[in-house]
Order: sequence, then C-alpha cells, then structure tokens
Amino acid sequence: LDKKLLTLPSHSHSEVEEILASTQQSLRELHRESQDAARSHHKTMGKTEPTGGGHEIVFSNSYVDLGKIDIVGFDYDYTLLTYKEELLDLIYDMALNRLVVDRKYPLGMLDAGLKFDPRFSIRGLAVDKETGWICHLTYTHKVAVAWEGREKVTTERMIKEYSGKRALRPSERRERIKPLNDLFSMAECCLIADTVQYFKDNEIPFCARNAVHDILKAIGDTHMSGDFHRVVSKNLEKYVRPTPHLKEVLENLKGAGKRLIFVSNSPFWFVDAGMKYVIGEDWRSDWDAVITSAGKPRFYTDINRPFREVCMDTEGITFNRVVKLEKGRVYTEGCLKELIRVMKWNDDCDDGLDTEISESSLSGSNVLYIGDSLFADLVDAKREFGWTTAGVTPEVGYELDMQSDDGLISSQRSIAMLLNALRSLQKELGPKERTEEDIYVMDALEKLVSKWRDRETKLMGNPFGSVFRARYQPSLFAHSLRRYCDLYMSSVSSLRNYSPEHRFYPDDSRLLGHERTVLHQNEAKEFLSEVL
Repeated sequence: LDKKLLTLPSHSHSEVEEILASTQQSLRELHRESQDAARSHHKTMGKTEPTGGGHEIVFSNSYVDLGKIDIVGFDYDYTLLTYKEELLDLIYDMALNRLVVDRKYPLGMLDAGLKFDPRFSIRGLAVDKETGWICHLTYTHKVAVAWEGREKVTTERMIKEYSGKRALRPSERRERIKPLNDLFSMAECCLIADTVQYFKDNEIPFCARNAVHDILKAIGDTHMSGDFHRVVSKNLEKYVRPTPHLKEVLENLKGAGKRLIFVSNSPFWFVDAGMKYVIGEDWRSDWDAVITSAGKPRFYTDINRPFREVCMDTEGITFNRVVKLEKGRVYTEGCLKELIRVMKWNDDCDDGLDTEISESSLSGSNVLYIGDSLFADLVDAKREFGWTTAGVTPEVGYELDMQSDDGLISSQRSIAMLLNALRSLQKELGPKERTEEDIYVMDALEKLVSKWRDRETKLMGNPFGSVFRARYQPSLFAHSLRRYCDLYMSSVSSLRNYSPEHRFYPDDSRLLGHERTVLHQNEAKEFLSEVL
C-alpha cells in the first residue's frame, strides 16, 4: 500500500490539525489491522467453505405477492440458460472476423492477438458513438469513468468533451450514447475498445462513429446469421453452465397453479437443443406456451403481428392462422396483444377472433416476467403494461463475495473517514471565507478520496469498478434495475428457496439525505466512534 494514501496534509489551525492528525492515525491503525486480517485469512484459506447463502437471495425493490401471480414468463438466454465465458470469446472472435472479411478492416487485426478480455468489460456500460469512448454512467447520466481504447480518459478531456459538466443534454445523449446493457454486449464493449486501441497504436486515422457502427453491425450480424448459435448447439457442454435446480423451480410454480410462458428471441432449433440439455427431452411439457424468435422488445409494442406455428418435423414455419396456443406446440413471432387474445388471459377476450383488445386488458401485476436484459425483456413490460418484473443479474453473486474482501472493506472505511474529516474540518472553520491554506487542505483530502476510489475500482478486478456504482454514485444500470425490476436475483435457481405464495418486502429506501432514520444516524456514529 502506497504510504501517500495514509498521509494527510497539515493545517495551522489547531482544532483542524487535531482532526487531520486523528484521522491519519485512525487510517494507519485501520490498515495495520487490515493487513493482519489479510495474513490470517491467507493462512486459513481452504479450511472453510463459503456458504454461498447470499447468492440464493431474491432481492426486492417493491412489494410483490407471488400468491397473486397467475402467469410467469421467462426469457431464455442468460435466464433459463446461462453461459460460460467461452461464449463471449466466440462472439468476439466471430465479430472480429466479420470486421476484417466483410468490412475490410486491417488484416493485421487477426494477427494482433485481440481476444475478449473478461477483466475489461462489465455490464451496464455505454459507448459514445462520437468519440468511441466506453463510458460508465451515473444514474443522472453523468460520465463517471471513460476509456478510449485501453487508455483511461482524463477528467480534463471529459470536461472539455462534455461542455464542462461531464454530461450531455438529453437530445445529444439520445444521438450519441448507445447503452450496452445485456450480458452479450460485454463482447461489443471489448471489441470497440480493442479496435480503437489498434488504430491508435498503428497510427491509423479513423472515424469513431463509423468504427462503432461497423462493430455493432458485426456483432448484430453474428447474432442474426445464426453462426454462433450453430457452434454453441453442437458444443453445449463447452458453452453452457449446468442448471440443476431449474426443473425444481418450474415444477414448484406449476404445482401452485401458475401458467408458464416461454418467450425468447432465439430460434426454436437453438432453444430446443439447450433446453433438452438442461431439462430433458420432454422440456416443452412444462410450458403452457412456447414462443421463439419473438423479436423483443417489438413483441411488446407491435399490435398486429400474428403468431406462426413451428412444424416439429421440418422446423419450418406454417402460415395457418393461429387462434389458440396449444401446450406442447411451438410458435414464433407474434406480439403481446395477440398472445392475450389467443390465451384468453382475461374477460376482455372472448371466442370471437376479431375482438378488440383494450389497453387495460394488456396490463396487470398478476403477470411476472423474468429476464436478463433490461431493455429487451423488462422495461416495456413494466413501463407500458405494469407487469411484475424480475431481473437476472449474476453480477450480484460476485459483488456479494467482494463485500467480504478485506482490501475492499478497508478502502470503503478509509473513504468514509476522509469524508468525515472533510465535513468536520469545515464545521470547525465555520461560515467564514476560506483561506488559501483551507482550500489546499480540502483539495488534498479530496484527491486522497479519489485515489482510494481508484483503489476500490482496481480491487473489483476491472477498470470501471462495481456494476452498480459509477464511482461514488449509483450507476445508470443500478438505477434502471431499481426502476424497472420489482425483484432481482443472481440466478433463476434462487426461486427454489421461496414459496409460490411468498411475499417480498423491500428495504426501507431513503432517497434524500434528510430522510435518514435515527437508526442509520446511530449506525454511522457507532462506526465512526470505532475507527476514530
């Protein structure tokens, strides 16, 4: 640990100096204890098994009564089926090859050792199409961290680029910022950064907007062509993680009388191979309706796209009019309005084929939809129709593990002590105008806080830090997760620990500083009394 991180500036004001000296002493004691704990932990590693209990929790952002849920819908990719890191390696390699072969990017890129790097990408980032920067946004859309290729963008460059405020106006944001929100997009993020870095290293002039467009198109074509689907379906053991508890979850829900609906954007032949691998040959018997190639999020917003049935013998599409979704059969395309009509979800739907479906009949908190992609699976379901939604966020498991890391804990406590020192010394100085010495000390403390936050980011194992925090503020991904997901969990398997009539109660969330409860204030005082 750099000793500069444990060294605070001094001040001629005696009471302020006492605050600074006391904080410095506490910092050093904290890190001596942290080092001792780390050495002790290293000696005992392997002697105890982690319980993994935190990975099995379903977290709630709002009140949910599963007993009132009649219909449960599931996405497929990264929800029912979870993938190993090798899948992102495959998508990255295929997209890179498309860039070179189809888009005539430099042939040298194939020989440059470019590979997907799981230590660079996280979910919930965004790309600025104008600059090619990979950005981590706060919940207010402020750019907290940005990388140009594999080089971190300085604060000065960010302020200059974003008109002195590290953020764009809403109209500019819609034009320039492309969210990278789902787990597949981690390959996009890495390939954009690597391509930009390759151009810079080889002094190749490039237009960032064109490069980002080409890379996103190459990734999209890799998905749409079915190339990676074919490779994965032939090598399921290599690319797919076992999900031993999935069958139990589905049986529990079915046993409670809930109807299960399978809605995936993937083609049937790909879905069929994966579900047979994780569930068994008769997997379709668990579902009241199976819909593939659904085209979410258009599935929610289209109003007149009919369902087509998939022929089980030829896997071709029939064009007969679908008036009812039958169990054991497979359908493709369609839209939510048609789904409600052909499944007779409510009293608004009678046997007449041309019955007009009212807006209210599309809505209802009695439907729970579970998926991994916020904007493909969950946003329209929640925002437009008021469905109960659950997000599958495997990052929760990793970050819960990290919460017990000695280095991360000591970094967080160091930041808390330094911020407390900043508040205390300003209280001591009072409302008078600040001297040059005052400003110098406060600037020095703020720089120390920033360095500790850099250390905190590094300990998370990637250049951006927590998926849920953009530096010291909630990330835009965390904000969207809270806004559009009633529940979230690291895996669908977590549901096996809950009754189909379980009621979820959210923690008491306080949005504004003045709303902090007496309990929270007392907890803060207790912590500071321990470390100071």
